[in-house]
Amino acid sequence: MEFFRYKNQLKPEKGRLLISEPFLPDPNFERTVVLLCEHNEEGSFGFVINKPSILKVSEVMEDIKKLEDIVYVGGPVQQDTLHFLHRNTSLEGAVKIWNEVYWGGDFETLISQIDITVIQSKDIRFYLGYSGWGPGQLNAELEEDSWIVCDYATDELLFDTEPSMMWKKALDSMGGRFSIYSNYPVDPRMN
Repeated sequence: MEFFRYKNQLKPEKGRLLISEPFLPDPNFERTVVLLCEHNEEGSFGFVINKPSILKVSEVMEDIKKLEDIVYVGGPVQQDTLHFLHRNTSLEGAVKIWNEVYWGGDFETLISQIDITVIQSKDIRFYLGYSGWGPGQLNAELEEDSWIVCDYATDELLFDTEPSMMWKKALDSMGGRFSIYSNYPVDPRMN
């Protein structure tokens, strides 16, 4: 059906969101929002920003005792690695993703800044693993309409929005038929 063709007008790039289409059959990415941290001819990677795990930061990293926040599942690749996105402009080695949002940086400094509350829990998110695509793989998935590219990567969405509302909020931000998609039930038989 032509109605369900997304015809992505935006191209994937660093700082944009990938929103899974409403009926994506892959359970790893059902109702998922991925923040792209890199996209080039060598491939793409980012973090699922709306899938909390059952673990707390302090349970994953003994050095971080002050954060009782949940760790997120960043994706199915290398789930034995811990990554972080934050709003700290002074963390050495951090990679700017967009505006005041950064990925990674010097971990020892991060721990010190958490201890003295330079970085607060509202300004950082931790992710186990990441989402990755090899050369051309993401573009092929876009051609299959598995993802909708969105330019609504805001600090508020990443740090202040309830994870269960991110998928809907990102689609709503696009307006038109995407707002309609945001209201689709997970199981259409329940409509």
